[in-house]
Amino acid sequence: MINARRFALPLAAALSLAALGACDSGKEAAKPEATKAPEGKPGISVAEGKLILPAVSGNPGAAYFALDNEGTGTVSIAAIAIDGVGKTEVHQTIGGQMKPVDRIDVEAKTVIKFERGGLHVMAFELGDQLKAGETTEMTVTFADGDKVSAPLKIEAMGADAMGGMDHGESH
Repeated sequence: MINARRFALPLAAALSLAALGACDSGKEAAKPEATKAPEGKPGISVAEGKLILPAVSGNPGAAYFALDNEGTGTVSIAAIAIDGVGKTEVHQTIGGQMKPVDRIDVEAKTVIKFERGGLHVMAFELGDQLKAGETTEMTVTFADGDKVSAPLKIEAMGADAMGGMDHGESH
């Protein structure tokens, strides 16, 4: 019986290797698509992402982007996280008043923009590693648990970020 075991293991290993070799049959292995993020909800894409750093250290920053729901159903944004940021909140400005938003529904075939004066993400507790000219990553989590990640360009707040307001000569 000992002799049978001595031959069984090498024989099983040789058969396994032969089976793996037969699977190759001259075809290249399927490669993952380079454009898909590791956490990518099908039909959802994010573009134009940027994180604006505050003019005064310790103040919150703001994130802006466009989310495109190319899918066939409504998706609901439950949370947004940004690498290097301790806490985020989705806000909407209506009539000059900024109010928190708990959930955002994005209908099929719709692009929703997070922009100044409308929906935006407030970024609190910014880490020292966030520097203008670099990038960080944002992850959008949907109500069903799916996620999509996208880069955010990090920019310093400037005249453009202030909406082109004229502060007069005294500033």
